[in-house]
Amino acid sequence: MQHPDYNSPQALKTFLEERGLSMQKKFGQNFLVNGDARKKLVDALDVSPETYVWEVGPGLGCMTSDILERGAKLTVFEIDRGFAALVRDFFSEDFKDTFNLVEGDVLKTWQKELKRVQEEGGKLPDRFFGNLPYNVAASIVADTIENNIRFDKCVFTVQKEVAVRMAAKPGSEDYSSLSVLCNWAYDIKNVVDLAGGNFWPKPNVDSRAVLFTKKADFPRCENPSLFIKMQRALFSSRRKTVRNNLSLFLKNNDLALDALSKAGIDPMKRAEVLTLDEMLKLSDVLNAGNRK
Repeated sequence: MQHPDYNSPQALKTFLEERGLSMQKKFGQNFLVNGDARKKLVDALDVSPETYVWEVGPGLGCMTSDILERGAKLTVFEIDRGFAALVRDFFSEDFKDTFNLVEGDVLKTWQKELKRVQEEGGKLPDRFFGNLPYNVAASIVADTIENNIRFDKCVFTVQKEVAVRMAAKPGSEDYSSLSVLCNWAYDIKNVVDLAGGNFWPKPNVDSRAVLFTKKADFPRCENPSLFIKMQRALFSSRRKTVRNNLSLFLKNNDLALDALSKAGIDPMKRAEVLTLDEMLKLSDVLNAGNRK
């Protein structure tokens, strides 16, 4: 099947209308119509014939095509049935040995796909790529880390304020639970800022592409699942102290004060000033208490 002109909003609109398809706002669909920007994103992903990539939301395959042409083995996750059918027609024949399509919500399908790969003795993905809504970006980062999956490199295009939050440091107003998770597992670098005019339909917000590179010195903790839940709880009410939020999480004020004391954390501090190391230490204190 002939691909549409990925740089032309009108060509994309006509292509979809001729097939009875349309963009669905509920899926956060926007096509990147700037060819130079698309190349920059795939360049940042750094793929080769030895690379195994997961791409979320390929849409009509404007960057899928570039990734496959560089020789990578690619699995795409597409929630839109119409788009899934089109990318299958675009790539299944020409790239039958390197293209794989998983239909459905990636948050519900990625673990099944990972299990399939493991059971078949395949190679686990080392790259992750996608233009992601906030909830998907936050959930994927948390879910993969919790399941001990870290990609060598990820390139995410997200709303600019989300990208700022991902890279935020303690003490800044943008520092959040998402910041902690991202900086726990990855080094983060900006790739390019993208104004709304780079997309069709044009969104009302600016976007930013960020490069995540797996940390060589990944800070360990005894119970990653507990750590993820705990640090989320610490940010649950930003105006409250860590003592208050931890007390709610543990349902016990005395236990919270004891844990904070053992971790050397001032109970009157707020979560946005705690460092990653402080939170990891607090998590290990709680985990040790659970074993008693």
